Amino acid sequence: MTANSASPDSRIRIETEGALARLVIDNPARRNALDLNMWRALTQAVRNLGADDSVRAVLVTGSAAPDGTRDFSAGADISEFETTRATPEAAAAYDAVNLEAFAALRDLPKPTLAVITGNCMGGGLGIALACDMRLAADDARFCLPPARLGLAYPPEGLADVVNAIGAPWARRLIYTAEVVSAERALAIGLVEELHAPEALDGAALALATLMSRNAPLSQQAGKAAIAAVLHPSEPARATHAARLAADCYASADFAEGRAAFLEKRKPVFSGS
Repeated sequence: MTANSASPDSRIRIETEGALARLVIDNPARRNALDLNMWRALTQAVRNLGADDSVRAVLVTGSAAPDGTRDFSAGADISEFETTRATPEAAAAYDAVNLEAFAALRDLPKPTLAVITGNCMGGGLGIALACDMRLAADDARFCLPPARLGLAYPPEGLADVVNAIGAPWARRLIYTAEVVSAERALAIGLVEELHAPEALDGAALALATLMSRNAPLSQQAGKAAIAAVLHPSEPARATHAARLAADCYASADFAEGRAAFLEKRKPVFSGS
């Protein structure tokens, strides 16, 4: 893939190749933990990807250290908490930046796939859960550590956790701060697939490529419809999903899909 300048911080790196983009958390010296500037850069990078019509699917991953170890993300950079979370007011401001990054990923109108290796903890797990799907190496490790640090996540920061694994398992992970194996993560629904470390990138690339070949407007409408189901108390989401569905039926891609089916060929979707 080719690096580009879609991020205002070099530690949040964007690489693109054709219809695929890779969003890389590139801070291996700190296990790909994110400081405040990186959280802000993540939000901006995701928004830039949303505005790039050439991108059809996004893979999110961490970069490898010189010794070859590769963490998805250890979460927020705790070394700056004495300043960024020194008071309740500062902590609330910090949380707002985190939540903005999660929301940007969650609302990105393109399929997103977290490719998880090594440690995936705290805010790193939040990033993964804000993605549409999660594939992990079979030796990856997961944790929600606030009870070991004396801090707390706001309700919005736990919504994706509860939606993924339900309240009982969310309670256990929050109350115990235990480290969960990849096998347990698969069993409780934190991830959808496990692969041997050497096979993970290939499996993720194959899945992202498959998604990138389908109709973007249909995927956008489907993503909005799922969000409406998950938030039944927000009728605006259902209205938005209905509008996107109507757009599909008026699109060139719908005509292309019908024609390709009748002509027994693979469709070529333009996203229009």
